Amino acid sequence: MSRIGKMPIAIPQGVEVKVEDKIVVVKGPKGELSFKFGYKVEVKIDSENGIVVEQKETTKQARSMWGTTRAMINNMVVGVTEGFEKRLELHGVGYKMNVQGDKLNLSLGFSHPINKPIPKGLDVSIEKDTLIIKGVDKQLVGEFAAETRGLKKVEPYKGKGFRYEGEQFIKKEGKRATGGAE
Repeated sequence: MSRIGKMPIAIPQGVEVKVEDKIVVVKGPKGELSFKFGYKVEVKIDSENGIVVEQKETTKQARSMWGTTRAMINNMVVGVTEGFEKRLELHGVGYKMNVQGDKLNLSLGFSHPINKPIPKGLDVSIEKDTLIIKGVDKQLVGEFAAETRGLKKVEPYKGKGFRYEGEQFIKKEGKRATGGAE
């Protein structure tokens, strides 16, 4: 039995939730999101508990979709009320980034600059060497952050590249010169 799936989702003040034809639509102060759920679960709006997700079958797939559906709807409710944010730090001499319109321009030590389009629904800003990605859709924020980080991952010898704020990495020791061979 899913421990996540059986927990009800509280509906905060100012959030409107509709369920029609296997689609959940959540409207809030920061925006609107929708999610199409599977046929093995049922989503109901209860006046005292909030949003309740129930499974229709007892198969393994139904149990997994039960917890996943509940988590997706909860992320939608949190997104339209508070929003989500990811911070990426850029380390390295000569590495630069700036935002021009709907493009993120990166200079990461390659022979050419990288112009990455910013998806609609995201707010991207830069403070010193930190890239701040904000949005209402948790999946979109995380995906854009992961794709950007993948352009120049942390290099293990000098620590250059993108890393999430507060991310720890193990710095490798370089080659050592040993005593001369006899």
